[in-house]
Amino acid sequence: MTGGGQASDHPAQQTRGKLQGNVLTPQGWVSGALMFGQHITAIDGVTVDPADNQDVYILPGFIDLHVHGGGGKDIMDAGDAVHVIAAIHARHGTTSMLATTMTSPLSDLEQALEACGDACRNRRPGAARVLGVHLEGPYINPGKLGAQPDFAQEATLVEVARLSAMAPLKLITVAPEIAGHLEVVRTLSESGMRVQIGHTLGTYEDGVQALEHGASGFTHLFNAMTGLQSRAPGMVGAALAHARYSELIPDLLHVHPGAIKAALRAIPRLYCVTDSTAATGMPDGEYMLGRQRVHKCMGGVRLADGTLAGSTLTMDQALRNLVGLGLGLADASQRVSTYAADHLGLEDRGRLATGCCADLVVLDRQLNLIAVYVEGEQIDLTAV
Repeated sequence: MTGGGQASDHPAQQTRGKLQGNVLTPQGWVSGALMFGQHITAIDGVTVDPADNQDVYILPGFIDLHVHGGGGKDIMDAGDAVHVIAAIHARHGTTSMLATTMTSPLSDLEQALEACGDACRNRRPGAARVLGVHLEGPYINPGKLGAQPDFAQEATLVEVARLSAMAPLKLITVAPEIAGHLEVVRTLSESGMRVQIGHTLGTYEDGVQALEHGASGFTHLFNAMTGLQSRAPGMVGAALAHARYSELIPDLLHVHPGAIKAALRAIPRLYCVTDSTAATGMPDGEYMLGRQRVHKCMGGVRLADGTLAGSTLTMDQALRNLVGLGLGLADASQRVSTYAADHLGLEDRGRLATGCCADLVVLDRQLNLIAVYVEGEQIDLTAV
């Protein structure tokens, strides 16, 4: 079977259930057709190098494990905010996400988690699937808050269990150098929860110990952690020397392109997140990030003192930024989709194979989104 239609054949105009073009499978590129309902039912085609044609690209939907907001809404707003945020990000190709909290008083966290729990159970039409929650704080080092409000506290297993009953906690960020946190890391990891190291003043040795206790990765690598020095490798050094998984924000503001390239060489399954805020998709101005006021200006989001405070990045732009840094499209796709799924232990997302969820993005040859499908539902990319 030969390749599908040319780039001018708009996939969104084709019959639901079948897409044609360059399909990225786990075995490589295939020129042909992908059939689907809620799940992928078949992929029919022949091996191809996409450089040999002008057909569209069909990739796994993007998976973002660090989403604070979008469309003027913040996860900590509770109520309907998480549904609005999931819809905004779906229109940029994110088909699955983790709603990410801020360090805050427990009463605020509980309200946000109740709303997130409902969103996890009930995906609304036009929105990304909310897989669960990334609890980014309050179990962080008060000396490395970054843009987090000053409500850091020590973790207890009883409290984490209570919060987890409100919404599925899939990922939790912890500063391992805090007294008692290593045992918390071990117990949570053994329970199946993914624990990441972040917002930390810990040393290289603290990082290695945390990994030995079951920590699975690092939260927004390079940001809000001790840096790499020749005689004090810091938490960055622990990540570069030992990590298999780590988040990274590729908005080209949070991390220098050279540091991104170093991390790509060192960490086999480095995956990308947006760390997006309420300012994502919105004009310049003032927004809320948890209890903090932040300002969007010239593509960045900052506190009044200039501290970077999340981003306005979307996952489709993250993909384009990776390709712009020299990654091949197949490699870049894994880093905005497959590796995040692997980190959470999800075998039915982040890849295009028979039986997997029909989470799909279709891009033109300039890597602009043409169509997005979440579990087989086509997303209206023009919705406001």
